[in-house]
This record gives sequence, structure tokens and C-alpha cells, in this order.
Amino acid sequence: MSLMSPSLRALGIFALSLLSITATAETVDFELQGLDGKSYRLSDYRGKWVLVNYWATWCPPCREELPELEVFHNNHKDKDAVVLGVAMERIEKPRLKAFVDEQFLSYPILMAEPAARTELGRVPGLPTSFLVSPEGELVARQVGPLTMEDIESFIDTMRE
Repeated sequence: MSLMSPSLRALGIFALSLLSITATAETVDFELQGLDGKSYRLSDYRGKWVLVNYWATWCPPCREELPELEVFHNNHKDKDAVVLGVAMERIEKPRLKAFVDEQFLSYPILMAEPAARTELGRVPGLPTSFLVSPEGELVARQVGPLTMEDIESFIDTMRE
């Protein structure tokens, strides 16, 4: 059990990324195909926090955080935040869809080829998550799994 408060822990999780990202403070955007066949643009979500989570079905830490991301998405999607999952692997659509259904994921799952760099920045390992502000600015990056509490605490800290 950590002796740090949840807010301090969340701030620590994103601290190094936050320092390097806020210096640029420019809006970011991308467009990717969804598993459902629709086209998704990051800019369609302006006005909400967007957690863009790069992951893969074969990645144990990715699989571990999926339920946390699902709960966060469901708790916030109608108010102030959404999750966009980006599957970064070469996998057949039916296989990915079966995995997503088995995991009961309701947030949009987008598809991308594996790459070390994306429109949002470097992806040195999976999972890697980027947090985009309601204004469309990239404010943080986390390499490694997140919890719902981590995300909520960080957003609360940013609002202060």
C-alpha cells in the first residue's frame, strides 16, 4: 500500500511527461478506422478529456488495465471524458472483435499498425496512454498500466 495520496500518486505518474509535453501546448489530432468500420477523429471529442490508450491483445499489462479503462469510460462518457483504445498489432478484425467482446469493452476500439511513433508521440512500449485536454492539447503520457483512480486524480489535479 502506498503512503502517497491518490492525487500525488497520479501527479507522479504523469509528472515527467507533463513537463515535457506542456512546453509545446499545441492541439493534436488524428483519424483512425474503428473496429466498427467508422472513422474516428480525435478532434470530434473536443470539450472532453480523451485518454488514448495504445495496447495489444497479447500484452499482459494491457489486458490487466482494460477493466479499469472500461469503468472510467462508462463513468465519464456522458459527462467529461472518454477512452479511445488503439489496438497496435497486426490482427484479423474478427479475432480482435472476439477479444473485445470477451472483455466487454464498450469504448471505441481503433486500429493502427505497430509503430514506435504516432501522431501523439512516441510509444516506447505497451500499454502507452496519452491524455488530451478538452481543448485538444496533449497534456500527459504514461508508459505502463493505469487505474481509473490514476486518471481521475490526474484530471482533478489539472482542473485546479
